[in-house]
Amino acid sequence: MKDEQKKALQQTANKVRRGAVEAVYAAQSGHPGGSLSIADVMTYLYFQELRIDPENPRWEDRDRLVLSKGHVCPALYAALALRGYFPVEELKTFRRVGSRLQGHPDLNKCPGVDFTAGSLGQGVSAAVGMALAGKLAGKDYRVYTILGDGEIQEGQVWESAMFAAQHKLDNLCYIIDNNGLQIDGDIADVCSPYPIDEKFAAFGFETINANGHDFDEIEAAFDKAKKVQGKPVAIIFKTVKGKGISFMENQASWHGAAPNAEQYEVAVKDLDKIDAEVR
Repeated sequence: MKDEQKKALQQTANKVRRGAVEAVYAAQSGHPGGSLSIADVMTYLYFQELRIDPENPRWEDRDRLVLSKGHVCPALYAALALRGYFPVEELKTFRRVGSRLQGHPDLNKCPGVDFTAGSLGQGVSAAVGMALAGKLAGKDYRVYTILGDGEIQEGQVWESAMFAAQHKLDNLCYIIDNNGLQIDGDIADVCSPYPIDEKFAAFGFETINANGHDFDEIEAAFDKAKKVQGKPVAIIFKTVKGKGISFMENQASWHGAAPNAEQYEVAVKDLDKIDAEVR
């Protein structure tokens, strides 16, 4: 990846982080940790990878993004706003009564959302259905679904994986946000899904491991995924929960908590410092 392109993505990713933090702070509710860990991958998807049109959100031939870990929607909303689906200022209405930006994304309210998220594990099953529908209709769109590493403790995830491999859905890509932490602590202690890549491989997937904060690796992973034929792909991105905010990084306590005014000021300074570094 060219340096200019990488710098632009880094700058945009920091805006996604800023938007996510601002949304959670304004609502005094939400899930910042996972929103920050997936911000770089989310940025690459919406500004590099996905075939989409903000002017036509329901374009039939668009690529689909299913946020199965729907509670990290602050990152999704920030990316959608920056991509032009709705005004950035609207991020401050997150979780308010009547807002289009609820605590889980709603495809009937928010432009650019492809799936109304609910319980963990459900989104990936919907993504499998979308991928199969594309195959049956002769469409060439691709379907991407983002899962948390804690989420893959859900049995429904593996039912969907069996189905995806059975039907050779090579237009489908599972994205695992492997930040290592869930609401109750370290995923290895709660109910270990490791080794994640070997498990998906055993279910018939092509597996790819990459650093979810390195745009060269992110690009290489998605490029490789598009070349796979005859089976679905699972990309396991190693990430840092709370990435970019000093007091949130690798802290399970920031899975679902909002910063107070003093903490928000520190977060803004952290993001300002990143902006200066990638300018």
